[in-house]
Amino acid sequence: MSSSLSLRYGCNPQQTPARVFIKNGDLPITVHSSSPGYINLLDALNSWQLVKELKLTTGLPAASSFKHVSPSGAAVGTPLSDVLKKIYFVDDLELSPLATAYARARGVDRMSSFGDWIALSDTVDVSTAKLISREVSDGVIAPAYEPEALNILKEKKKGKYAVVQIDPAYEPEPIETRDVYGITFEQHRNDRIVSQADFANIVTKKKELSENAIRDMTIAWVTLKYTQSNSVCYAVDGQVIGVGAGQQSRVHCARLAGAKADMWRLRQHPHVLNLPFKTGIKRPDRDNAIDQFLQPDVTDAEKANWKNIFSESPHQLSAQERRAWLDGMSDVVLGSDAFFPFRDSIDRAAKSGVRYVLQPGGSNRDEDVIAACDEYGMTMVFSGVRLFHH
Repeated sequence: MSSSLSLRYGCNPQQTPARVFIKNGDLPITVHSSSPGYINLLDALNSWQLVKELKLTTGLPAASSFKHVSPSGAAVGTPLSDVLKKIYFVDDLELSPLATAYARARGVDRMSSFGDWIALSDTVDVSTAKLISREVSDGVIAPAYEPEALNILKEKKKGKYAVVQIDPAYEPEPIETRDVYGITFEQHRNDRIVSQADFANIVTKKKELSENAIRDMTIAWVTLKYTQSNSVCYAVDGQVIGVGAGQQSRVHCARLAGAKADMWRLRQHPHVLNLPFKTGIKRPDRDNAIDQFLQPDVTDAEKANWKNIFSESPHQLSAQERRAWLDGMSDVVLGSDAFFPFRDSIDRAAKSGVRYVLQPGGSNRDEDVIAACDEYGMTMVFSGVRLFHH
């Protein structure tokens, strides 16, 4: 092991020299294959914290799919329905619990996860390695690898796939620093772990909070902790189904995450499941075609290209068909990394089946937001914990 690792360049090719290093002791990471880049390692270290904490707080294998230092998906290893297996393109595989967690994390927003960085909470088994081997990805970080799984991953991209192992016992110093424009910032690490007490302050008339809701609130809480702020996420069934990251307005976060949650739901529509793809169309091309097919404003020029994808021209869902299908979505958790300053995010959330809301509270308009939740019959929790991440 070493205290320093040289990199080809920083965020961009013109930013040289570049390296990662540790001031005391050895780096807690070992590179088994290829050479991860600066952004790869930012994704790796942020995503590792997320899955490590999800495993700690839920007791389940966890996975995340990261792009540009925010998760496009995060999940724990709960069983998949046949429909989810199909839309995640894993209905031909036997999946371990860890592989199931990654199938969920990767499958929820396949366009955003294209070329992702993967984090896994447990030893990577052959099932998970086989799944990773056929997806477009930049690299993976995990605490350990089964020998056969490591060999599978080393062969990916003709040996250019980044495989990183991290010491699961590693704990950084409590004080962290960063340099911006030659000036050093210092703060205590955000090392507070989610607890059941975070869900105790229910402020709405409706007080129901099921075990599944608590699990999904936990997933939302931990995901937001490692998502670039402002951030909002929707979660259900053991996974995040939409992330809105890095927006300046909270309602824009809610709209972005809600649009992704809606897309996840619409991909399960029988009409979409039975789209007439031509033989040999690759998964990324299917992802793009499905996304385009589900847009309400597809142009004639875009439709003309469908002859290269579909064996026959498909009928698009009407606005009424879309709304009827989306109305079947329920028990969704809406999580926010900071308070809602207006009720508009709650109004948007109601369109995507949200039944539970998790937020810190503390706005001057908290009563307006509580009233909105009461109107929709939602249960809202004030955690009292802000989760900004920059």
